[in-house]
Parts: sequence; structure tokens; C-alpha cells
Amino acid sequence: MTSVLWSQSSQQEKLEQRKAQIQREIKDNEKMLQSVKSKEKSAMNVYLIQKNKIRLKENLISTTEKQTKLLANDMYLNQLKINKLNRELLILKEDYAKKIVQSYKSRSEQSRAMFILSSENFLQAFKRVQYLKQYTNFRKEQGEEIKGKSTELIAFNKKLNEQKVVKQKLLVENRKERASLVVEKVEQEKLVNSIKKDKNRIVSDIRKKQSESKNIDKQIDRLIREAIAEANRKAAAEKARLAAEAKAKAAALAAANAPKSSKSSKKEEPVVAIKEPVVSRSEVSSSRIELTPEAKLIADSFRANKGSLPWPVEKGFVSLGYGDQAHPIYNTLVIHNSGVEITTEEGSNARAVFGGEVASVMILSPVNKAVMIQHGDYFTVYQNLSSVSVNKGDKVSIKQNLGRIRTSGETGKTVIKFLLLQNTTYANPQGWLTNM
Repeated sequence: MTSVLWSQSSQQEKLEQRKAQIQREIKDNEKMLQSVKSKEKSAMNVYLIQKNKIRLKENLISTTEKQTKLLANDMYLNQLKINKLNRELLILKEDYAKKIVQSYKSRSEQSRAMFILSSENFLQAFKRVQYLKQYTNFRKEQGEEIKGKSTELIAFNKKLNEQKVVKQKLLVENRKERASLVVEKVEQEKLVNSIKKDKNRIVSDIRKKQSESKNIDKQIDRLIREAIAEANRKAAAEKARLAAEAKAKAAALAAANAPKSSKSSKKEEPVVAIKEPVVSRSEVSSSRIELTPEAKLIADSFRANKGSLPWPVEKGFVSLGYGDQAHPIYNTLVIHNSGVEITTEEGSNARAVFGGEVASVMILSPVNKAVMIQHGDYFTVYQNLSSVSVNKGDKVSIKQNLGRIRTSGETGKTVIKFLLLQNTTYANPQGWLTNM
């Protein structure tokens, strides 16, 4: 039972940590919501942030319910322990009382001295002395055991009372959060109704943004292919150079070991020239990087961290996931996203999710910049930056600041679009980033 109680205590601690994390996220979300509301921007933006807040509150309620259930189980086990201790104490006290009565009767009928002196021989007297000592020690041990179990019982009762207080507190918290959730959903329903009145404009905006996004994806694809081709040219040139050096060394070694005649002994040794290899664009692939040993180590390390990469922002939430998905309001409208969009606080910076080399700094529009980082044959792209703090060719480390994320003047939202590719193949970033 002790191991069960310890396991439940450990689970309770994890749930408490998770609850604290959710509460922090709700506060951050509320801050973003108030910022957008204060600027009187579109209802759609308010809806997306509020939707995330509702999700967080539902998670908080679920976590609190798990805590309450786990606490109830813990209290039940503690009550079983208390019942067992009460039974054991009752038996011990009854037995102890009997021993005291027997001892009293024994003392009245025959003294300890007479009990020992009436022995037939020395050995019997010695055994009787030992018996009396053992009997005394046994009663003393019984008394200590009763005292110990009484102390343990008091501790368990105290813990149970404390748990009852905590459970009541959790129940009150849950009722409060449920009431708050009802208010949030009512407000969200009002927003949905107001958004639906402006369907034509919203659909037009989405189609325009989808077209812009498709053009940006084409630019990124072109730049990635150029980066791949450049990396492969360098790798091919290095490979050819090493092969030429090896051939030259072999030729020189063969000439040194060849038999020399008296006539040719005075002639100078031939000089082997190593020409710089020339690799044409047609000789390299533009869709897949031919990894050098060093690049392979970087790629393997990047892949080994799948599921545990940090977010490209310090805080925020996914406001648009990866791939084809239905619009949150209009289910018949399909939105395509080549990465994930993360809504964050105004003034936030983009940060590298892994160490690598800046392959490109892109100017996608007058107000939209992007940074592409290479990690072996993997690429990460950070879009919608108002300013950039790195240059092409820079080596960057994990969580290094790449630039300031742009806050839209039209919507008031601060959103980073994050892409992840292996060569030219897009991957779902949500499977790579931690706890996403």
C-alpha cells in the first residue's frame, strides 16, 4: 500500500505542475485577448484567441477533476489504513490489559523473589530469572508498539483531514471554472454570429491570403532548391578534389618506386599537377542534399530530437495547424497551411529551434521577412518577421534570436509561421516541437 500511496502522490504532484502551467497559459492568452480587443480589430482574431482560452479552461477543469479523483482514491486508502490501525490497536490494548491483570495476580499470589527462590536448582532459578526479564521486555515492547501505532494513527487522521480540505478547495475551483467556461462559450457564440454576418468579406480575405501563401511557398521552394544545389556542388567539388589528390599521390609513389637506369638517373622527377575540379550545375541534384559526413551528423542529431525541439517563440498557441483543414467557422471552406501559425504576444522574437547555418534571409514583402536555417538536409523557416538579426552564412545556436515577429496593422495579431522540411518535402512541425 505504501508504494501505491507514493505513486499517487507523484501523480498528484505532476497534475499540480500541469495545472500551474495551464493557468500560466490562460493568463498569457488573456493578455493577448485584451491586447487585440483594445485595438478594436476583427472579431475573427478575438474568436481564435478566445477559442484557445476555452480549450485551456477545459484542460484546467479536466486536470482538476483528475486531481480530485486521485485525491479521493488516496483518501480511501488512507481510511483503510486508519481502520486497520484501529483494529490492531484494539487487539494490542486488549492483550496488554490481559497481561497487566495476569501480572497483578501473579504478584499477589507469589512474589518474584519467592518464584525464583522456590527453584529446585540453580539452572531452574536462572531460567526463571530470564523468563521474568523476557516477560518484562515483552510488555515493554507491547507498550512501545501501542505508542507507535497510536502516533501513526494520529498522523494518518491529520493527513486525511488535510486531504478533505484540499478536496473541498478543488471542488470549489472546479465549480468556479465551469461557471466561467459557460460565460466564455456564450461570448464566443455571440462572436460567431457576428462573424457569420460578414461571410463574403472573410471568404474573400482567406482566398487572398491562401494565394499569397502559395506564392511564398514557391519562393521558399526555389530558394531551398538553390541551397541544395549549392551544397551539392560544394560536396561534389570536394569529392573530386580529394580523388585528384589521391590519384596524384599514387602516381608520385609509383614513380618513386620505379627502377631507374643510369641514363635516366640524371633526369628530374616529373611534376604531377593537380587541377581544381570543375562541377557543372547539371552534375548535381537540386531536390536532395548529398550529405557530407559532417552534414550527416547534424541531420542525425536534428532527427534524434524529433518531438523535443523548443518552440520558435517563447510563448503562444497554435492558431492554425499544418495541412488542409476546415475553417473554424465555415466548415465547407478548406484552408491549406504548409507549416504552423503560432499566435504570440506583441514584441516577441523568433528563435531557432536547433543549431544550424542561415541558408537564406528572404524579403517576402515590404513588411514580411523570413529566415531559413539549414540543419544537414533539414530546413526550418521562420516567416512574418518585421526585422531580422542574422545574415546568410551565420552559424546559429538553439533558441538564438532571429528577429522580431511582425504585428499586423490590420488585425492586431502577432503571428509567426513556422515551416519544417527535409530537402524539399514538407513535414508537420507539430510532430517535432515539444508538447505541441
